[in-house]
Parts: sequence; structure tokens; C-alpha cells
Amino acid sequence: MKKIAIYLSLFCIGFSSLNAQKIDRKKVVQRHNVVNTKADTLSTLTVGNGKFAYTVDITGMQSFPEYYKNGVSLGTQSEWGWNSFPNTENFKFEETLKPYDFNNDGRKALYSVQIKEPERNKKAVEYFRVNQHRLQLGNVGIELIKKNGQKAQVSDIQNINQKIDLWTGIITSEFSLEGTPVKVWTASFQNSDKIGVKIESDLISQKRLKVFAKYPYPSGQFLDEAASYGNADKHSTKIISSNSTQGLIEHKLQSADYFTQLYFTDGKLSEAGKHYFVFEPSSKSKNLELTVEFSEKNQKSNKSLFADAEKESISGWKNFWESGAAVDFEGSTDKRANELERRIVLSEYLTKVQCGGSNPPQETGLTFNSWYGKPHTEMHWWHGVHFALWGRPEILEKQLDYYFRSFEKAKKLAERQGYKGVRWIKMSDNEGNESPSSVAAFLIWEQPHLIYMTELLYRHNKDKKVLEKYKDLVYATAEFMADFATYDKEKKRYNLGKGVIPAQEVFPAKDTYNPTYEVAYWDWALKVAQQWKERLGESRDKKWDDVINKLAPLPVQDGVYLSTESAKDSFTFPKWMTDHPAVLGALGMVPESPKLDKKIMKNTLDIVWERWNWGHTWGWDFPMTAMNAARLGLPNKALDALFMDVQTNTYLKNGHNFQDGRLRIYLPGNGGVLTTVAMMLEGWDSSTGQFPGFPKDGTWKIKAEGFKKMP
Repeated sequence: MKKIAIYLSLFCIGFSSLNAQKIDRKKVVQRHNVVNTKADTLSTLTVGNGKFAYTVDITGMQSFPEYYKNGVSLGTQSEWGWNSFPNTENFKFEETLKPYDFNNDGRKALYSVQIKEPERNKKAVEYFRVNQHRLQLGNVGIELIKKNGQKAQVSDIQNINQKIDLWTGIITSEFSLEGTPVKVWTASFQNSDKIGVKIESDLISQKRLKVFAKYPYPSGQFLDEAASYGNADKHSTKIISSNSTQGLIEHKLQSADYFTQLYFTDGKLSEAGKHYFVFEPSSKSKNLELTVEFSEKNQKSNKSLFADAEKESISGWKNFWESGAAVDFEGSTDKRANELERRIVLSEYLTKVQCGGSNPPQETGLTFNSWYGKPHTEMHWWHGVHFALWGRPEILEKQLDYYFRSFEKAKKLAERQGYKGVRWIKMSDNEGNESPSSVAAFLIWEQPHLIYMTELLYRHNKDKKVLEKYKDLVYATAEFMADFATYDKEKKRYNLGKGVIPAQEVFPAKDTYNPTYEVAYWDWALKVAQQWKERLGESRDKKWDDVINKLAPLPVQDGVYLSTESAKDSFTFPKWMTDHPAVLGALGMVPESPKLDKKIMKNTLDIVWERWNWGHTWGWDFPMTAMNAARLGLPNKALDALFMDVQTNTYLKNGHNFQDGRLRIYLPGNGGVLTTVAMMLEGWDSSTGQFPGFPKDGTWKIKAEGFKKMP
């Protein structure tokens, strides 16, 4: 008996040691390095630092921007790079406003919407939708010359072998032109908006390889794909200074004036055409190095070359990958394990590169514009929450700076509509300037996000300083939420709406009230705001409690939750079964509530799964569905949701979530994968056991470390 006890003890020690074994993070990351062997417009690669990104083609630079225009475009974007066209007709933002009184209470709230007439108001709307718009700062690429003196095209590039080392953030690109090899190294500095490049080739000594900087004009369209070269007379570009090792270019637009500082090994920078500049390296060498920095101001920077970029990139990425959480699925027999791990690693890389600034990112990050380059705060949950769950709250905290900067404008928006507190602006520039939209104006699900994200920051270390820092934002958010709820005297309850467009945007604002997801989220967020009061030793807010206690129930019919109480035909009318199946977010994104019946939610998941038009969905709908299934104790269904065979659930070779020909990349999908996997691994407050979102059938071998629970 004693021997058996000893053996059991030794077995347990061995099992514990196996579980405690550290993940070889470098091995996990590098097994998903991306390799390109052809010019695939959807397989471009990006370097950057979260505030600045530079996307390259198979040459390791932006040599063929027009060829890649309709793929994952060759963008160069920053947080600070914005422009506005002249307001020649002196439009006023007030001309975009329209009064509404949805609940017949005499409110006459003013909403900025897409007014169709009169013509002047319609033009004012268009002006404020387009302006400000995020800039494509410039294309920096390689000009390759064939033996016959003509410029090489993509079709002339042969023997392609390009790889990104995700562990270091460095891209190595090898190819040949007419039999002559070229090798290019590309890296981004981590503390400035600057790239470093090194090139080796006999083409340099043959004077057949140069580097160009080309400046496009803002497209003024929904998309700006970094290849809009018209309107050459509407902007100006000139060399401010140059010598054999540096050059400074100034680019002026209507409301933007910025600079490009180049440092290089021996050569000459010259103007080769309107908005087109060429660096011709000395023919005495077969090597060249250069750095290219974009900046708002003409500020003197220290000379640096590729070696400096390489050093910063290696150090910065090592620190990133060794921080926070990690997961290793090696040894799993489920055939989806490697693909899930690939999506995870590439999503970590892409969100770090594109979403690490002091604003909610735009949905296409810093690659190309969507919605004129403007962030959407309702998407911030998908962009930001995963950073906290992966043990990197400092990245999320940086993004939240936006809410301090835009606070007064959000407060004025609430006042304009007759409400207390702050109403966070759905579609804005980085300073919180509102954009007219007949959908955005009526969305409300962005409101609780601030409470959710700051709560995650607090939960990380339960530091009272977090409460002190964000309490004014949290309280003002809750104040609006409580005031927005409309009291129904007949039913003696508070309703959300009318005058609401839910996260499932197909429902008209004038008719819609009590969408299930929003009601559940409202309830949870107001309760958390009260917890903040108690943690800080303050009295609970009586109005908030009144709304919490009397908030409408989650709408149910025939044993399932309706998408919204106003749509009794939620699962019979075809239009209501398109767009986001947000009803599932009421359990998944939102923690389980006393209002919610899990049996009813299980029925809801079943009917959504069977009847939904999944071809008309978005990339984050699949992670949202997976979170719902996981909380219902259905891990196999959660995995099936993550791998549903639908176009909008496509993850390209470079890791981007592809939606369609318009949105070739969609970062909320990447954030959704990371959020869901964190939840499935570490669980949520009420979950039990290890890896509660994964099957326990032996097909998944998992090592995980550093994750935080979801609420």
C-alpha cells in the first residue's frame, strides 16, 4: 500500500511537471512564419509598431502599388496622418442634424444622419463624412530597370522567395530580374514612424536598381488604397534638403503638411516627376541601406540605417512575444488545431502592428482606409478586449486615451439629444468629431464597451489607481445609459428604444426596442458601474439601481430569445436572419445574467445555427457564436463555429480576415479569434475546470500560460 502511494505521488509530480512545462514561444511563433513564392495580391506582409504600418509586396517594398490596389493594398499609414478637403461652401455640422421624437415624449433629439434633401444638407452630410480622412502617406518602393531600359513590371519578377520572421518582425525578400538576384531586408522601427531597408544586388552597380518615393492624393472615397495618383495640381511635394547621405521631402495638402526624412548609404536623391522622387545609390557598391521616416513636423532626427531598425525590431518583438499569454497546440490530433494556432499567432502579430496606438483602430487598421479611415467605437470591443485577456493590458490602456480626448464632444452629443452623461460617438476621427450616418447615429451597443474594457484593466491587478483614473468616464457612461432608458408607465419597466438600431443593423430605428443583446449588456454594465462606486467607498446611484431593477426582461417567444422585442418574426422573416446574429452576444460577449435562462439560450443557438443566412455575416460573428456555445457547455460546437465554412470567416495566408472584394481585411475578426480562444482556454468567472471551451475527448493537447478570465 505504501509503494502504491509512493508511485501515485511520483505520477502526480510528473503530471504536474508536464503541465507546468514552459511553452517554447519562439518555436510556436516561427512555425507560422509566412512564405510567399508568387505575387499574390492578398498575401502582402506588413511591418509596423501599432501607430504606424508599412505594407509590402514581393519585393519587400511598395514597388507595384497599382497592381496590388484591389488586394491587401500597399499602404503607409499612421495615427497622426489626417487631411480635410477645403470647406468651400462653408458647411456647418448643424446642417447634418435632424430632430426625432421616437417615444412621443417631446424630446426632439437631434441626430446627425444622411439627409437626402434639400441638396445643401445632402452636400453637408457628404462633406462631414469624407472629412477628416486618414492619409496614405506615400509609396516607397524599388524601381527596377530591365536591360532594354524599360521599367520592370510584376510579371518580370522571377524566383520569388519571401518570408516574414514573426519572432523578429523582419521580412526577407529574394527574387531575380532577368537572371540577376536581388535580396531585400525590411523592418520597422518600434518607437518612430520609420522603416529600415537593406538591399543586395548586382543591379545596384549596374545602375538598374533605385528607390522611389511617390505621393498619392487622397481618394476622398470610402476606401483609399494607396494608389490614387490623380489631382496632381491639388497638392505639392518638394525636396527641402539633400546631400549624398540624406534627403528631406515636404508634402503639402489642404490641411496636412508633413515630412519624409531619408537617410541612406552613398547616393543621390532627386525629383523624377511630379510627386515622384528617386534615390539613386552609388554604383561603386552592390549594397545599399536606407531608412525612411514620416513625421508631422520638420524635426531633426539622428541618422540611422537598417541595422538600427533591425535592432529595434528584434528587441521590440522579442519583448512582445515573451510578454502576456501564449498557447501551444502541438501534438493535438484534431485536424483544426494547427490552423487555429496559425490564426492565433498571425492575429497577435497583425493586431500588435495595426492596433497599438492611442485610439480605437479603424476596421482595416493602418493598411488601407475603410469608412474614410475613421474608427468605429462599436468595434472597439473586438479590437481591444483580447489584449487584456492575453495579459497585455497596457496596449488596451493606450487605446483608451481616445475617450479622455473625446469626452467633451461625447458629452455635448448627449446634451444635444437631451440626455445626461456622455454618449460615445460611433464613427469619428481621432479627436471625436462625429460623422453623419443613418446607422451610426442610432447604435447604442458601443456605450457599455468603456465600462467593460476598464473593468478588465481593473481585474488585471485589482489596482485602485485604475478605478481613480477611469471613474469619471465610467460614471458618465452609466449616467447616459440610465437616462437613455425610457420608462414605460403601463408595464412599469424601462425599455431601450424606440430609436435604436441594434448591433444587428437590419432593424429600423423608428420601430425597434429592447434588442436582447443590448438589454443584457445594459444590465451587466450598470451593475459593474455600481460596483465601481462601492469599491471606491461611494454610495450607489439610486437612478441606476432603479433602471437595473426595472429594466425590461429579455424578450422570449416560443422558447427562444427574439433578436429584439419589436420583431416577433425574428426567425421567420428572411431579412431578420441576416447581418450579425447579435442575440447570441447576450451570453458570450456578455456574462451570464439572472435575467437569462440558459435553456432558452440553447434553443436560440440551435435556431440561429439552423436558419441564419451565414453568407450575410461578418468576421466577428463566428467568434461571438463560439463564445455563446462555450458558455453553454458545447465546446465542439464552439470549434465548429470558429471553423464555419463561410467566406467572411476566411483567414488569408498573411492572417488577415477576408470579408469580400471591398473589405479584403477586417481586424475585428482577428480580435474576435484571440478573445474567444482566451475565453475557451482560461474560462470565465463562473466556469470550472481546465480549458472549459475545448473538448475533453483527447484530441486536443494544450499548453497555455498567462491568460486572464473573462467576466
